Amino acid sequence: MYKYDPSSSKAEEFINHEEILETLAYADANKDNIALIDEIIEKAKLRKGLTHREASVLLACSDEEKNQEIYALAEQIKKDFYGNRIVMFAPLYLSNYCINGCVYCPYHLKNKHIARKKLTQEEIRREVIALQDMGHKRLALETGEDPVNNPIEYVLESIDTIYGIKHKNGAIRRVNVNIAATTVENYKKLKDAGIGTYILFQETYHKESYEKLHPTGPKHDYAYHTEAMDRAQLGGIDDVGLGVLFGLEMYRYEFAGLLMHAEHLEAVFGVGPHTISVPRIKHADDIDPDAFDNGIDDDIFAKLVACIRIAVPYTGMIISTRESKKCRERVLHLGISQISGGSRTSVGGYAEPEPEEENSAQFDVSDNRTLDEVVRWLMELGYIPSFCTACYREGRTGDRFMSLCKSGQIQNCCHPNALMTLKEYLLDYASPATRAIGDELIVKELQNIPKEHVREIVVKNLAEIEKGNRDFRF
Repeated sequence: MYKYDPSSSKAEEFINHEEILETLAYADANKDNIALIDEIIEKAKLRKGLTHREASVLLACSDEEKNQEIYALAEQIKKDFYGNRIVMFAPLYLSNYCINGCVYCPYHLKNKHIARKKLTQEEIRREVIALQDMGHKRLALETGEDPVNNPIEYVLESIDTIYGIKHKNGAIRRVNVNIAATTVENYKKLKDAGIGTYILFQETYHKESYEKLHPTGPKHDYAYHTEAMDRAQLGGIDDVGLGVLFGLEMYRYEFAGLLMHAEHLEAVFGVGPHTISVPRIKHADDIDPDAFDNGIDDDIFAKLVACIRIAVPYTGMIISTRESKKCRERVLHLGISQISGGSRTSVGGYAEPEPEEENSAQFDVSDNRTLDEVVRWLMELGYIPSFCTACYREGRTGDRFMSLCKSGQIQNCCHPNALMTLKEYLLDYASPATRAIGDELIVKELQNIPKEHVREIVVKNLAEIEKGNRDFRF
């Protein structure tokens, strides 16, 4: 019998099934306990986070007045930690060859009618130049799991290619990597290659469901997959990103498991997840999301985002173009700090559109706007689209980033850096309408830099950017 222990290295002890069931029963018993809910909200106001059990009570809370307090608190915590900045990125799919049998993903081995593709280094070069020409500075690399077609050497060569491409004023300054669970040795190689965050979605924390959803292939091994972040940390990668695919299992179970995983990383490595992603299962080549009966509506989704933000206040939260413009707009102020723009989920497709008969996409995109349209939309909503990668390049990762974030000191770097990288984007890539809105926003936001000497440096650097100089950062 496994016993719950957040400091354990065993998956079934730090993500303990019985503990989750007890947590859900406790949340159900206390969803109308206003005195307890008030106590938890007061604790959350300290900005130190909540336990999985406390946060589960808030998620289960059925009192509408208290739910509005939860949303308001999430919004305030988001402002306190991340201000009004939204970091921009794009995914780049290198290959969709895969030997797993995941029943919710069209890349599964038995799917014989999806177009199988793998980018050559020259094709990667063309894709990256197209992404740079859009204005992107940060990529998330994606591949299927296939040791023959997508070995670690291919991923490492691709990272080297990407970092080596300088086109006009373009440069990819941070490459995050989302590949299958691997060994400590391979994580060391990824660290040495200069990756930013290592991202791996758990898909589901429910072991029995996990094994049914992953019937064949190496991903079937629940423990090996769930313990991947520990191996990544041991390999020197101190920025890791968690996520579950909401809709595969009961969302409250996944929420508790996700927070337990964050607690485990804090307990063992002294640093929680750098990011948490909140994807929902979507329609794809041979996947019907209605075949999974745990789908969640937009109201539940918004509450999940708010409760994750309250429970893990320091973490970055990511939402992709899986979600529609309307849904993304709703959750931005509740906790989201990173979004993708102008995304393609096909293997290639940035340099030139993929022919319809060669569909290689992992899932259907719900927000099809260009990066310029997304940037303009964000600014119209009062957000600063940020292309900043300074923390990663200045060595502010892992516990160094977290200590700055938790103390609020990170604002002294992030806000100025966001304005300077936005200025680069406006000059190099933006449409006239977007640039006009952006220039106004920068003038206004300069007044929100509290330290006068920092503001003076930013003003000076903005003038240098106007002259053609690039890459200033705090």
